Amino acid sequence: MDANGLPVLCAAVAAYDEPVAEALVEGGADPDRVLPDGTTPLGRAVDGGSPALFSAVLGKEPRLRLPEAARGGFLALARNWYERGAAEELRRRTGASGPAVTVRVQDGEYDWVDQVTLGGLVVRAGHGAILTALEWAFRVLTPVDELIARAVKQPDEEHVDWSTVCWILTERRSFETWSAVVAHRHDPDLAHRRFVVDYLRKRGLLDTSPYYEKKEGELLAAWAAEETDGEILAKVLDAFTGHDHPDQEAIGLRHAGHPDPRVRREVPYAL
Repeated sequence: MDANGLPVLCAAVAAYDEPVAEALVEGGADPDRVLPDGTTPLGRAVDGGSPALFSAVLGKEPRLRLPEAARGGFLALARNWYERGAAEELRRRTGASGPAVTVRVQDGEYDWVDQVTLGGLVVRAGHGAILTALEWAFRVLTPVDELIARAVKQPDEEHVDWSTVCWILTERRSFETWSAVVAHRHDPDLAHRRFVVDYLRKRGLLDTSPYYEKKEGELLAAWAAEETDGEILAKVLDAFTGHDHPDQEAIGLRHAGHPDPRVRREVPYAL
């Protein structure tokens, strides 16, 4: 217990101390312990909005461990924060009327998220990522289009919403999911096309089956012939050269005179 009579895990959650929270849960601290105010450490982690901290506190087998009512409550809590927005939810909870203070902070090893302060309360605005992770943990198969819309709302590969959606979609190994994701390569919004390349790049690290290797090589070859944006084309070629394809050299040489230097830089890797 800490000085306030709460489990030490709650102090780690309040401090966004992911390593300590993870060590405590692995050491036997109960993320589902009901506290005097009716919350739990896991509920407080959802509230706090840090996907990295939430993952550290989630614990094993949450779909089997948590009753249906608790699962529904966590999903509703994360969705409310996400849809309302961190600043607006803080304004509702505190009654504060002034502007929120927002700063970008690192969350986990690679990603970033906005940290929002208002009315004496601090949260991280990663509830979209937490919602995505909860849905997958509870095996709620959210439509792919909805997930991608969630990701590209912050069109940055290192934002927690984007990276979490991308990771979860690579975990969903069905052909239906793959097809729904890659269909976004035709989207007029560059962020959607950038997301597809990022998804294919990360998938290639996890699934090296000959079937998908061939499918993705063919898809990237066709995409390289169609893509008109230099930034996206460079990313497509970068992903393409990681696959074996009989026309790789010819496709690379086709872009040797491209006006965008980012595209030209990828050509030698195809030769």
